[in-house]
Amino acid sequence: MKNSKTPGVYWTVAGVVVFMVLVVASFVHRVGEPRIMSLAETRANGLFLFDTPRDLGAFELLDHTGEPFSPAQLMGRWTIIFFGFTHCPDICPTTMAELADLKAQLVGTEAGATQVIMVSVDPARDTPERLAEYVPYFHPEFLGVTGDFPAILSFAQRLNAPFRKVSDPNNGYQMEHSANVALMNPRGDYHGFFRAPLDVPKMRVTLRSTQYLWEN
Repeated sequence: MKNSKTPGVYWTVAGVVVFMVLVVASFVHRVGEPRIMSLAETRANGLFLFDTPRDLGAFELLDHTGEPFSPAQLMGRWTIIFFGFTHCPDICPTTMAELADLKAQLVGTEAGATQVIMVSVDPARDTPERLAEYVPYFHPEFLGVTGDFPAILSFAQRLNAPFRKVSDPNNGYQMEHSANVALMNPRGDYHGFFRAPLDVPKMRVTLRSTQYLWEN
């Protein structure tokens, strides 16, 4: 009698164990997935998405390695673009540090699928060599971009990033510029922008949600 019950008990226990494993696996999978955010939540977190992403058209700039920077460099990955300059005393280093923090918080393939670019609004001083010293200091994968003034101005206007030169008392100048951060999708289109000031934890969850919705 005892032996006849043993197989039944075994399969009952095995079934319970399998069920528990499936429940735990499902929970872990859900925890790993991004939280899907509504448009209102996205905006509350500082990301404003366009109803229709915008094609930037043709452009040709220069990155800090001396290579051409064109629409091809925006294809296949999400791109975060910040307009700044290396002589900036406060906003630029703060923003670059925040973007480095964001990059570090992205998990798995999300980190590799997201690139960060600083486009200089001061091309007269920000040569590729100068950008090569400045931009990778914040993160080795960050890319600095410069070019001639008309090309930079045209590119900035397409991304709604106004800037202007302002004289200072020491016969030098500074650049006033937007602190918003543009978001490009893997097709190279202008997808939206993060409004300044940046909040890195909110940027992370919002970016993950946006990327997940794009892919699914």
